[in-house]
Amino acid sequence: MRIARTSLKCAMVGAVLVSMWMLTAPMARAQNAENPQVTRLLADARDQAAVLARDADEMEALIRSDVSWQSHAAMLDEIKEHTNQLGHTAKQLEEMRSSASVWQQQAIDRMMPLLKELATNTTAAINHLNENRLRPTTGNYPEYLKENTETARQLSDMISSFVKYGETRAKLEKLEQRLEVASK
Repeated sequence: MRIARTSLKCAMVGAVLVSMWMLTAPMARAQNAENPQVTRLLADARDQAAVLARDADEMEALIRSDVSWQSHAAMLDEIKEHTNQLGHTAKQLEEMRSSASVWQQQAIDRMMPLLKELATNTTAAINHLNENRLRPTTGNYPEYLKENTETARQLSDMISSFVKYGETRAKLEKLEQRLEVASK
């Protein structure tokens, strides 16, 4: 009799646990669901960061050539403009962060410090150039450009990796759905 009661209690506890799991599993999936608008904005950020990385490479190459300070200024203006565009996209992403999936939130969180570093270095390079027009490649200027190049590449690679992760995850979920449908 005692064994039967213990078995009955275990069965009831098991049934309650399974019921709780079945009720909470859809909520957990919903919390982890991707926000399509965030996905689109991350793809935009990836494209903008790739352009920015290319700009930073070109800017750093100017140090090795004998070009005027005006050429440096024009290229820095382009980098500043592209940084501001990416900053606008990042602001939109930050505003949507609470509705993003966990991996999307991580992408947003990781891109912000790199973007801030890029903006700081670009501003420092612009200020240096404004103060040293006759000799723009002196002082810390080459270091600012080198840091910008490294940061822009890192930012571009990181965002691109997150976007690829999202695309791969979406493909996997589609395959899982197909298999669930096929198994029924």
